[in-house]
Amino acid sequence: MVPLAVLLKRELTNEKIEKPDILTGLANQTKKGEDFTFVKTECQRYAGDSISTFSVFALFDGHNGSAAAIYAKENLLSNVLSAIPQDLSRDEWLAALPRALVAGFVKTDKDLQDKAQTSGTTVTFVIIDGWVVTVASVGDSRCILESAEGAVYSLSADHRLEANEQEVERITASGGEVGRLNMIGGAEVHWSLRCWPGGLCLSRSIGDMDVGEFIVPVPHVKQVKLSNAGGRLIISSDGVWDAVTFEMAVSCSRGLPAEVAAAQIVKEAVQIKGLHDDITCIVVDILPQEKNPPLPPPKKQGKGVFKSMFRRKSCESTSHSDRECSEPDLVEEIFEEGSAMLARRLDTEYPICNMFKLFMCAVCQVEFKPGEGTSVHAGSLQTGRLRPWDGPFLCRSCHAKKEAMEGKRFRGGGNPPALLHLRPSTSCHLAAELPPLSLFQPPGTAAETNSRCRPAVASHLSGGAFGFLLAAGDEEQEK
Repeated sequence: MVPLAVLLKRELTNEKIEKPDILTGLANQTKKGEDFTFVKTECQRYAGDSISTFSVFALFDGHNGSAAAIYAKENLLSNVLSAIPQDLSRDEWLAALPRALVAGFVKTDKDLQDKAQTSGTTVTFVIIDGWVVTVASVGDSRCILESAEGAVYSLSADHRLEANEQEVERITASGGEVGRLNMIGGAEVHWSLRCWPGGLCLSRSIGDMDVGEFIVPVPHVKQVKLSNAGGRLIISSDGVWDAVTFEMAVSCSRGLPAEVAAAQIVKEAVQIKGLHDDITCIVVDILPQEKNPPLPPPKKQGKGVFKSMFRRKSCESTSHSDRECSEPDLVEEIFEEGSAMLARRLDTEYPICNMFKLFMCAVCQVEFKPGEGTSVHAGSLQTGRLRPWDGPFLCRSCHAKKEAMEGKRFRGGGNPPALLHLRPSTSCHLAAELPPLSLFQPPGTAAETNSRCRPAVASHLSGGAFGFLLAAGDEEQEK
């Protein structure tokens, strides 16, 4: 049932809902069976509301097993929608979406960890409502946009430590260590940069409860509005991007229908690098109605252009969802935020009614009694009188998770165990990289002189497995 307030608001504002045609293609080749996708083109904001529909396209690249990817696939969308009030207009709904995506990602991660699952997953989650595209991402699966004129835009962030210096600084400031495994004696070998304890090459994911709470599920979110000429989205796992550049993916699939384009991108990746990982590609064409052929070849000046800058939304604009762009092929940035700080991400500049309910957690949507919650801006749990303007608010368990993600406590309030071993895994190819004798080397240091280096000895176990004993303790578990 559509809330009466929504119907009245539509009548008063004469809300226009412009729907482009959405054409989709999906292709994959499997090596480990840990890539999962979610495609749904008729999602309803409210039950029974067939007018306010949107489309969702998501890619989950699991590691250390598939449990986290499957759980996120089955629960993430409902967790996002539960964080959005029921009585919003379309424009307000889109304005609330970035914050709701953060809450949904964190709730999904928290619920998964409550189930004691140790696997993890990247997530690239795309919502298309009219000409507005919103992308939330953790990990290294990427989403790019090719405009109708052939310009290429990145709509996601790369959370590989190797490619993200800011994330390295955040993790070290939160108590983690970032470094490489190198040959003993300090020989320089270019293995990927990883977070320790754990050995994960990503700084953000859903799951990975045994790696460290500084590996956070807080997504990078970008929201843009396409011109009515449309565009093409390419959403792919790292199995594609390890082999081809953004421009190569666009070039090899240009002019092809979405389904054929996805297959061509996967084929190109396999031809270049072989099948060493799961490879998945989703292609989404966003086209004006009654114009269903693939995107035409771009004008000469647009070909091969990579654009990282967007025209920002004007402060005087009254609507960002239905207003047509003043230029025919302009991709307009509405919102972008990548901070890992939950207090910053749950706040909002939009005056949305009921966004922060006084006795309800902004993340898990659980109601709490007066005096039990705390403001997300509070440095420690405070049980004083709650005031609406102090919101958003967190329950005790979500506040504890926020504190842990910011490096303010060890899991369980205690110290890490004194001596643990690294469980074998193959998800980030660590096994293939390890020499017979290795040591931990932080980035930019000499292995033989740095006091933080930890000697470790690899022992070959039955069935080809391996283990590491760490002199300083902490479980280092590769994902």
